[in-house]
Amino acid sequence: MIMADTLQYLVTLTPKLLAKILDASGYSMCSFQTAKFVGLTTGGEFCYKVTYFDETGTGENEVGKVFVKYDTQSHAITADF
Repeated sequence: MIMADTLQYLVTLTPKLLAKILDASGYSMCSFQTAKFVGLTTGGEFCYKVTYFDETGTGENEVGKVFVKYDTQSHAITADF
């Protein structure tokens, strides 16, 4: 079971916290401008819509999704793209 305070934490992650979770999950150098919780996937992952700085030279920010997983047994939080 996910307790109410843990659930509240998992749906209000900031761009910096998402970057830290991704870093701990094996993705380095992540940086986001915005992060917005958009819902739960059918697999129980917390889905965030993120915007990040233009890396391709288009002059526009890029949009992506980050999927956050919470292990109820170990209480570990991981993330993936």
